[in-house]
Amino acid sequence: MSIIVTGAAGFIGANLVRALNARGETDIVAVDNLTRADKFRNLADCEIADYLDKTEFRALLARGAIGRPQLVFHQGACSDTMESDGRYMLDNNFRCSLELLDFCQANRVPYLFASSASVYGLGPVFAEGREHEKPLNVYGYSKFLFDQIVRRRLPSLTAPVVGLRYFNVYGPREAHKQRMASVAFHHFHQYRADARVRLFEGSHGYADGEQRRDFIHVDDAVAVNLFFAERPASGLYNVGTGRAQPFNDVALAVVNTLRRHDGEAALTLADAVAQGMIEYVPFPQALRGKYQAHTQADLTQLRAAGFTRPMVAVEQGVAAYVDWLLASG
Repeated sequence: MSIIVTGAAGFIGANLVRALNARGETDIVAVDNLTRADKFRNLADCEIADYLDKTEFRALLARGAIGRPQLVFHQGACSDTMESDGRYMLDNNFRCSLELLDFCQANRVPYLFASSASVYGLGPVFAEGREHEKPLNVYGYSKFLFDQIVRRRLPSLTAPVVGLRYFNVYGPREAHKQRMASVAFHHFHQYRADARVRLFEGSHGYADGEQRRDFIHVDDAVAVNLFFAERPASGLYNVGTGRAQPFNDVALAVVNTLRRHDGEAALTLADAVAQGMIEYVPFPQALRGKYQAHTQADLTQLRAAGFTRPMVAVEQGVAAYVDWLLASG
């Protein structure tokens, strides 16, 4: 039986398809929206059995014309946190997720879906409890709303349902995300263009560039997906490293990895700032009250479920990503 991957030409979806291929899985139905055709590059080195446009796929679901798959990985979503069209966001992220949930439950098919750490808003607690969930934008709300449906259905499920709350994921195959790509991606291109990277000045009580996020490499996010694909678990789980690292760490890792490729010695943060390789810009007014200055995944539930693999830290993960960006051209 086939495996369905929605958002298959997207960032996490394409890395997931690649990882499934590495396990010998090629009977994969890839679902996505290629209105922006350049996303096809994410699948060009992958093996799939079929491709369906998202609209066609939803129409087939509505008619009951989709055969019973082995498993569904639902990675498809609009992830633009600045999107202001609430009707589009809820149809794309909430309604589509609900249609797939109903299909999987009716056919007793395990269902893994992408949620988001955006459901926690400003925190300060990032644990999978309703009392900690305060989304700041309609993207976060679309994820939050579907998570509540899943919570209510947990006692009566016919097949496993797992929601994965991704924190700040970075790594290969994210170029199509443009402004929503990771800071590591943007720092790489800034440094290549101008020999410097730009970070926000101090805000929210943090010094320049010291705002902190839980940055997780896409390979670790994919590993969590594959872990739950093999276990009859259900629930909502954070997917992060459990560490909050400053944006300065990301910037310095990019700078020093590119310097290594140029045969230059690594710098300390102070030296990189003094030499103008890291520059601080004013915090944007448009983000005030809407910005997560600190995130840190509570991994208690993920570890209790049996996922014990260590998550790579920024210093190693970003360096590996920059190596990949250079190698891939």
